[in-house]
Amino acid sequence: MNETTPRARVARLVIRELHDEVLIYDLETNKAHCLNHTAALVWKLCDGRRTVAQLRELIEKDVGVALPEEAIWLALDQLAEFNLLTARVSKPSRLAGISRRHLIRSLGIAATLSAPLITSIVVPTPAMAASCGSLTGRDNGCPCDFRSECASDCCRDGVCKPGVGNCF
Repeated sequence: MNETTPRARVARLVIRELHDEVLIYDLETNKAHCLNHTAALVWKLCDGRRTVAQLRELIEKDVGVALPEEAIWLALDQLAEFNLLTARVSKPSRLAGISRRHLIRSLGIAATLSAPLITSIVVPTPAMAASCGSLTGRDNGCPCDFRSECASDCCRDGVCKPGVGNCF
């Protein structure tokens, strides 16, 4: 039994709980993470006092499906990768060389439905969002809805075009 007791990071995060998932915006990295129900449970239960075996027990009760310990380690691996734990936890030696892909395959079809999953995107900063259109004059190829959004005053097919000759 591994006595690792992971702790969820909560500082500098904006957290929104939805019906079956948790959305987390990381103010340090400008990344948004969507944790499915199982990954969210693992993250919420990581209080720095519970072992991986205890996490598995509690999550099995919640999801109503027997989960192998590897499923918890998969979630912890993803949480650590996205900096959602206070410190990276080390896998037991029997799992140390196993890839995430292998862990997912080893879970089996039934457990895959309740496998932890985290999707992540980089959220554009306000400066990135203003990089197209008339704000910078760099509008060729930028998305648009109206001619006035383009420095060239030429919005065609939803994209700013060079203002050469007649726009339309």
